[in-house]
Amino acid sequence: MRIIAGERRGASIAAPKGVATRPTGDRVREAAYNLIGPVDDAAVLDLFAGSGAMGLEALSRGARRCVFVESAGDACAVIKRNLEKLRFTGALVLCTDAFQALREERAAGRAYDLVLVDPPYESWGDLEPKLADVLPATLNDDGVLVVETSSRVEPELPLNVVTSRRYGSARITLFTR
Repeated sequence: MRIIAGERRGASIAAPKGVATRPTGDRVREAAYNLIGPVDDAAVLDLFAGSGAMGLEALSRGARRCVFVESAGDACAVIKRNLEKLRFTGALVLCTDAFQALREERAAGRAYDLVLVDPPYESWGDLEPKLADVLPATLNDDGVLVVETSSRVEPELPLNVVTSRRYGSARITLFTR
């Protein structure tokens, strides 16, 4: 995998070994950021971060800050190594459950310009109602929420759908407040 655009364009990034993590491929990441548009000076929250590819891409494209949330220790270690290799500042890796991190972010009154959500595809059905309760509060008024699911799933959240597009086995859906 590699960074698609921005300051670190072309740099290779690592992904956790094994099949537990499904990194967002280069093509899907590029398509997602074409839909998202500029992220200059954005505060980004990358939930279910896995390899951190989506958040790393945001940092390369000029995001000011990115909080990576991932529960798997090996994936957290990979994200930290990628951050060190790419010499990104303004990043924080939280090796914890996504809902715990969301509760803490809400309690601290933090909101984000861009929220990236890419849980395991098979978990979306169970996660969707829980995420519907907490995700809207994490978005700034003009923020964008990006959800990656299986191409067969159309996520439904209490937000406005901007677009939903299929890319092979993946679907990228953008929401706003």
